[in-house]
Amino acid sequence: MGRQVRTRLTAVGIKALKQPGYYADGDGLYLQISNSGTKSWIFRFMRNKRAREMGLGSVSTYTLAEARDRVRKCRQLLDEGIDPIEYRQAEREKNLAAASTRRTFAECAHEYHWLHANGWKNRKHADQWINTLTAYAFPVFGTKDVSDVSKADILRVLEPIWAAKPETASRVRQRIRAVLDWAAARDYRHGHDPHLRDQVARSLPKTKDLKKESHFAACRYVEVNAALQSIINSTASSAVKNALEFTILTAARSGEVRGAKWSEIDFEGKRWIIPAERMKAKREHRIPLSPRAMQILEFQRENESELIFANDRKASFSDMTFTALLRRLGHAFTVHGFRSTFRNWAAEQTAFPREVCEAALAHASGKDATEAAYFRSDLFEKRRQLMEAWANYCITK
Repeated sequence: MGRQVRTRLTAVGIKALKQPGYYADGDGLYLQISNSGTKSWIFRFMRNKRAREMGLGSVSTYTLAEARDRVRKCRQLLDEGIDPIEYRQAEREKNLAAASTRRTFAECAHEYHWLHANGWKNRKHADQWINTLTAYAFPVFGTKDVSDVSKADILRVLEPIWAAKPETASRVRQRIRAVLDWAAARDYRHGHDPHLRDQVARSLPKTKDLKKESHFAACRYVEVNAALQSIINSTASSAVKNALEFTILTAARSGEVRGAKWSEIDFEGKRWIIPAERMKAKREHRIPLSPRAMQILEFQRENESELIFANDRKASFSDMTFTALLRRLGHAFTVHGFRSTFRNWAAEQTAFPREVCEAALAHASGKDATEAAYFRSDLFEKRRQLMEAWANYCITK
């Protein structure tokens, strides 16, 4: 290619140029046109009495003004005794190194959890450790670069639960701190402030000064249909969604549903018989199953585990799995709160006797053993009507 010398280039003139060659703009900036017609910017300079040539990018990527600015920065480096080509290469290597250590908070949390797996007291504690972060921290900054997690981010997680769930909030804070400290030690977190823990603590009221909340946050019964639809339409696994819906429709405790076994289901009688050892009151509890509840069980028939609702490891779900789903959907209420939702609905929207409503929740009736046994069958059939009415209310828009 022949060299052509010109004065300062112009944007219009650059478009008109077609002949392959170098076209000077000044200060070492050249427009290069290849034999194929592509146009790019070149910076030519002398370094240690040696001619060097540095590509500055395509004309389609950088305008003439931007190319001139890039040359100006290269000239500044040369004035400081720095080779711009070597500087650019060093910057690229630094960026590649930074990218290789870049981790999101969630990635760091899972890696920390995996590395410490053998040190947990038991499997339940290990599951709780990661599940609390999944439920509370991940929805706020789980996908954020761990280096960018700030005090404000941590407070956004802790403030909503600090008064309502002080023990849980304290554990979440400790686990966030453990992940951040570990990430800093691994060079995944840059600019880590070792005083972050104290700053967060000073930003929150002392838990001993807080009035403890005695009730579980509950969904208003007028909103239960919308809440249920959001669960059904979520991206959670079908087993999680079915388990949560089954919990709502049966007004059962989360642990009772998570531990439910196929052997407890009487398909012919359309009832779920929970043995005494799995009940809080240590008494057998029979739950009449509505048509929708039976349909959910049919959906779960393909499950090969003895558990009706099992995770991928054929084990029971953690309660935090359900809590995390509610949090992702933007719901502030708890899974257990749906029992209160059911009870409020039954009291305000139905004429069922109090004894029937309390029996549906497996609450003590206040009757002596003989009287309770006498009413047992009658209450069960009334409870079937109650549970079917509740299911219809939940699933009907």
